Amino acid sequence: MLRTVHRIRGARLTVFSSPPSLLSRHYSNPTSPWLRNQSQPDVSQLHSTNARGAFIPLKRYTRWCFIAFTAFGFTFLSAAAAAHLWIERVEFVPETDKGCIEWEWDVEAERWGQSETGGTDPSLGFMARFGLRSAWLEHHWTSPGTLKQPKTPSNRIAPFDDAAMPVERRLQTTRDFLDGVLDAALQKESVGLLRPQTVTDILIRRADISERMGTNAGLADARYDLQRVWSRLPAEGPLASRIALKLGDLNFRLRDSDKALAWWARCIQMTSSSGLSTHTTSPIPVIPSSPPPSPAGQRILASALVSLSAFYATSGQLRQAQALEESALDLLRSIRLSSPTSAPQTLHSLYILHRHSLISVHLAEVLHALKTPPAESIKWLSQAAQSSEQVAFVLAGLPLIHPNAPGSKVPHPPSPHAPLLPEYSKSLSMKKPAKSLIRDARRSAAEAWNLLGVLHEEKGDEKSLQASLDCYERALGWAGVGASGDGKSGEGILEVEWNALRGNYSRVREALHAKTTERRE
Repeated sequence: MLRTVHRIRGARLTVFSSPPSLLSRHYSNPTSPWLRNQSQPDVSQLHSTNARGAFIPLKRYTRWCFIAFTAFGFTFLSAAAAAHLWIERVEFVPETDKGCIEWEWDVEAERWGQSETGGTDPSLGFMARFGLRSAWLEHHWTSPGTLKQPKTPSNRIAPFDDAAMPVERRLQTTRDFLDGVLDAALQKESVGLLRPQTVTDILIRRADISERMGTNAGLADARYDLQRVWSRLPAEGPLASRIALKLGDLNFRLRDSDKALAWWARCIQMTSSSGLSTHTTSPIPVIPSSPPPSPAGQRILASALVSLSAFYATSGQLRQAQALEESALDLLRSIRLSSPTSAPQTLHSLYILHRHSLISVHLAEVLHALKTPPAESIKWLSQAAQSSEQVAFVLAGLPLIHPNAPGSKVPHPPSPHAPLLPEYSKSLSMKKPAKSLIRDARRSAAEAWNLLGVLHEEKGDEKSLQASLDCYERALGWAGVGASGDGKSGEGILEVEWNALRGNYSRVREALHAKTTERRE
């Protein structure tokens, strides 16, 4: 019995020593309602937490976008400010080269409303000065493009042939900038807050841009602006004579021959040393007996003679053209050009030489039209070709003879893509005229050799055909295209022009091959 009790008590002890959960799982809830409510999260709090978590990446993305756009804007503004500062401090500084000033290249440099000390005129105000620098930047640093012109710059009715004529995008944008700058400058000038030269410079620049557009409306606008410039200037000095020359050229392009002749006559009279008043100038240009003493006057006179020569030759006045061209050549030869000792003096000599070359080409064409012996035209064309090549070689720093045959008379091969010498390309005043001169010299060299090929081809014999083929090949070289047709056309050479040169070369080569084959048979 004691053992049983002991067992019972042991059993009880054993039972009561077992886990409480085994005893309570039949009659009690494992968790109380209070604990159950605490373990289950609130639905509203769950949605709030999820929403906050979803906005974290959006806030981070927004912050990075703000930083990126701020950095981009700061970089862009810094670059724009640096560009405008460069234009103000470097491109618009006055000429200090004594050689350029001595040979008067500084009076022909582009002016964008600069003050005497350099930089844009402070009287223009911040926005107008900014617009002026933007116009310069657009014109010189923007790549060319095309844009359909929606309306004429002067809001006049455009001719039908101008309606679909494209203009370069940079020219249109530059013109828009200059329009706004000119409006602001005229308002300040009307109340006496601006010097007169500033408005004159802006008008000249806008006329130049309008002329480069090439449309009839653009030419008319350029003429109108230059007429306003003429009314603001005294009828003397290189600027006035250059404006008269430009007005003559514009009227010629606009087919107003009488006005063109009157302006050219006024230009020649102002550059001559006679000292007569421009109010007594004859409407018919009179060639002076001696060149003007100033270098700028000599260059302006030479350009006016080229314009007159082209006018008489293209208008059918052949005898008058011949007389003028012979007198003009004598006058240009009388300009005493000493051995050049500086880049400005060399550029002046090359400028006169190239104008002499152009008039020689005109004279050769006129003589050929007057049925003179071909030898006369060939003589003038040969001189013109050699002179044009000399101008192009010297400006590029190339020798006149072939580098592989220094002791012979073999000429240097054509160089249609050779760059300008640094003394010209880095000069403030000579950069633009030197670039234009080397381009025109290459064009005139190609034209002279092409016309020589035509004259030799007209003879028809085998020797003449070979000479004609050589002339055409050299013309192709100056045009930037090899005899095989490969290559890139030179600056200022239109595709239709070198296609014509290529056709001449191919035609003569086939004719020469046929004659050679016939002779062998």
